[in-house]
Amino acid sequence: MSQPNLTADQILAFAVEALEDVKGDKITVLNVGNHTDMMDFMVICTGTSKRHVESLGQHVFEHLKQKGLQPLGSEGRGMSSDWVLVDLHDVVVHVMTEEARAFYDLEKLWDIKPEVL
Repeated sequence: MSQPNLTADQILAFAVEALEDVKGDKITVLNVGNHTDMMDFMVICTGTSKRHVESLGQHVFEHLKQKGLQPLGSEGRGMSSDWVLVDLHDVVVHVMTEEARAFYDLEKLWDIKPEVL
């Protein structure tokens, strides 16, 4: 299935909506479109446990499928992981435990001022 006629902003809004639906914490959006051709936005969210991280990633994946977008893929789901990545074409969602988020510090790695929602 190819990507429907959703803009990056629409995909972003649906992804954030999905994270908020299942109580994602510290949802942060990085506009990385000027830094890479791979995506326009990166969303980073904290889950309260590995199980919550899994649930958040699964919900984002399923929510976007319901909106007509076939995600390109996902990593870390079903592995009791502290980090799940969901690739939504122009938006990549990272769901992490607090410890993983502090360790990898993606906001600092990209050196972009985050927009906290």
